[in-house]
Order: sequence, then C-alpha cells, then structure tokens
Amino acid sequence: MTATATEAPSPSAGSEERRRAGSPAKPLLLVIGAVGLVVTTWLVCNAFLAFAYYPQWFLGSKILIGVLGLVVGIGGAMVFFRFLNMIIEGLPSRLSEGLIPYAFLLPALSLLGLMLIYPTAQTVVYSFANDDSTDWVGLANYRAIFGSGEFWQALLNNFLWILIVPILTVAFGLAVAVLADKLSPQGEKISKSLIFLPMSISFVGASTIWGLVYSYSSPDTAQTGLLNAVVTALGGDPQPWMQIDTARLNSLLLMVILIWLQTGFAMVLISSAIKGVPEDTVEAGRMDGASEIRIFWQIIFPQVRPTLVAVFITVLILVLKVFDIIYVMTNGRDNSDVIANLFFRKLFVDQQAGQASAIVVVLLLVVPVLIFQVRSYKSQEANR
Repeated sequence: MTATATEAPSPSAGSEERRRAGSPAKPLLLVIGAVGLVVTTWLVCNAFLAFAYYPQWFLGSKILIGVLGLVVGIGGAMVFFRFLNMIIEGLPSRLSEGLIPYAFLLPALSLLGLMLIYPTAQTVVYSFANDDSTDWVGLANYRAIFGSGEFWQALLNNFLWILIVPILTVAFGLAVAVLADKLSPQGEKISKSLIFLPMSISFVGASTIWGLVYSYSSPDTAQTGLLNAVVTALGGDPQPWMQIDTARLNSLLLMVILIWLQTGFAMVLISSAIKGVPEDTVEAGRMDGASEIRIFWQIIFPQVRPTLVAVFITVLILVLKVFDIIYVMTNGRDNSDVIANLFFRKLFVDQQAGQASAIVVVLLLVVPVLIFQVRSYKSQEANR
C-alpha cells in the first residue's frame, strides 16, 4: 500500500505569487501627489503672471525677473515631476509600471497640444466665422478665397517653391560636398566655412543683402544694385527685377535667396554622410577599374541617399512656411505672393480673420498629402 504525501506550499512560492499580483495602491501617496501637483502648477503659473503684469513687485528689474524666472521654472519643473512620481508610486504596481513612461511624457505632450493642436483646431473653427470671429458664416470664407485670383496666385507660387527650392538646395549641397571633399584639408575647411556662412544670417538680413543685389535705379543714374551694375557694364539696360513676373522671374529670384541660405545646411549633412561611406567599398570600385563618376553614382550615392531624403524633407517643411523673404522683398506684389504672406496680410492688414483662417486650413490640407508621399518614398527605399 502506497501513501500519497501532499506537499505543503513553500513560503517562497507565496511570496512569488504576491509579487506577481503586485503591491496594492497607496492612497496617502496618491492624495499628497495630486494636491502637490495642483498647488505647484498654480504657484508656477501665478508667479509667471506676476512677472508679466506686476514687474513693480520685483523692483522693475528685468535681470531680477529673469533670474527668478529661471529659479521658478526649473525648480517648479523639478517639484512638479517629484509629485508626479509620488502619484505613480501610489498606484498599484502593475498599473504604475505601465504608466511611468506615459506619465512623464504627459507634461510635454500637454504643452505640445496647447501650442500646436489647440491653435490648429481653433483656426479650423474660425474659418467658418466672420471677420472678427463673433458669428458663423458657414462656407462664405472658403467661397471668397476660392473666388479670389490672389489666392490662386499665392497657391501656385507655393507649389513652385516646393518643386524648385528643395531639389536645387539638395543638388547644390551635394555638389559642394563632393567637390570640397576633393580639396586639401585646409582648402576643404575654408570652402565649407564660406558656403556655410549664410546660415548665420537671418531671413530678414539675407533679404536685405539680396535687396541690394537686385536694386534698380533709373537708366540715367548709377546702378547701386550689383546685378544691374553687371548688366549695364555688359551694355544692357537695367531691369526692375522684383517687378518682372514674366515666367515668374521675380519669384525665381526670391527662391535664390533661400537656396543660398540653405545650401550650407545641406552641404554639412551630406558631407558627413559621404565621409561615413566605408573606404573599402570605394577602394574596391577603384580596383575594379571604375571611374570616379561611376564610383560616385553606384557606390557613394546609394549610401548617402537616406541623408539626401532627410535634407530634402527638412527644406521642404521650411519652404511651406516661407514668409520673411517675400514680406521684406516684395510683400506679395507683382504675383510673387505665397500663402503665409497672404495669410498675414488678410489677418493683420485687412482685418479679415475668417478668410485668413480659411487660407491656412487650405494649406493644412496639403500637408497630409506631402507626409503620405514622403512616407511612401521612404518605405520604397527601405524595401530596396
């Protein structure tokens, strides 16, 4: 006869089960964390409001307000996250482990929503309101802009900027990066520094500089504009370049300014990618008797293509927002307007907030299409 012994559960097995079940919630930590979070947020917000509206409380000193702003901002953020961490620790362990990354991302995402998502939604709402956003007008704003010739001119110019500027910027950046790589180390440093130098200039400053290049004076006076000085020296007549809209010449001359500014940015990133190409692959191509041109297109170019796409997308996003150059140079005259400048004029000059919002919404409809095209292109590249 065989006796069957029943094994008693070991203490370690019970502790393992409790560990898997997780620790329970800690109400005291939850309450302290929630109250501290609310109080900290209230204090920090009111402190910054006091800096803005009651500077006399701080002796009217901008330096003192700046120092206090740093202390309150940084210290408030530290205290805020400390109380947030207390809330997370007060939750059941299973829940807290899953919420930790999202909880600490929440403030940043909230600010992102406040600064980007909310204004976007509000703009869409205002596009259906009247000029001062006090009453609904339905689709009247959209009918007005779609029936306006200046809107279609601006939209066409935006598409021309999108088609021309990113491609030429990447092309020039690639050409400079490849050619500079063939120079001596000292020559490469000097040439790249000169090409990158315009990046340190603001768009308004660059527009002022190029305004001197395109400047026009009457034919019977000396030409102060560089381009017209060259033309007259060659026996030609000076031209009002910014007023010539034939074949969109004035818009093309404006594009030159942005290309000049961004070529250095493209050059730096592309040059870094070229230097990252393994030297043994290039040497293998040379040993096989390939020419330098063939080595570039079949060995170097495929390996730097992801960087080219990244630069192209970055410049494309910049082109969608182009405003400063047009505003300073022409303010949209002579068919050189773009969507951003038209929006600015409608909102701040014509005081037509409804139509201005509708113009921006139309531009927003173009962005998802561009994002879809970029993602499709990148997925195709990844599958190659």
